[in-house]
Amino acid sequence: MKKVAGTLKLDQAQYRELEAFSKFGSDLDSATLAVLDKGAKNVEILKQEQYSPVKVEHQIAIIFCGTKALLKNVPVRQVKKFESEFSDELESKHKDVLDELATGVLTDHASEIMEKVALQLAENYKQTGS
Repeated sequence: MKKVAGTLKLDQAQYRELEAFSKFGSDLDSATLAVLDKGAKNVEILKQEQYSPVKVEHQIAIIFCGTKALLKNVPVRQVKKFESEFSDELESKHKDVLDELATGVLTDHASEIMEKVALQLAENYKQTGS
């Protein structure tokens, strides 16, 4: 978890700072907009439904997507739907990756699989806008 979420705290601090700043300015450059978008999606990723705990390996996998900016094509309002689809895909087709994450190991193989799955699923949101 520490390896995956390493930049999350810094990313979120930067997001909060820019979020406050953006309320006063209307002309934001593309880099600032990207930070705001990524931060808003990370906020959604970190939310959990009450009485619905998420397994640590699933948390690691979705935080990986957020910190690696793999959700660029996913609208903020659809992040939870994406998260569910991503977890289901890993559970059904890449259980070995989740098993690795559950042991506290993040290999290059697991990173590649998660990135590939996330980008494939995110592409659906780009095309349909759903």
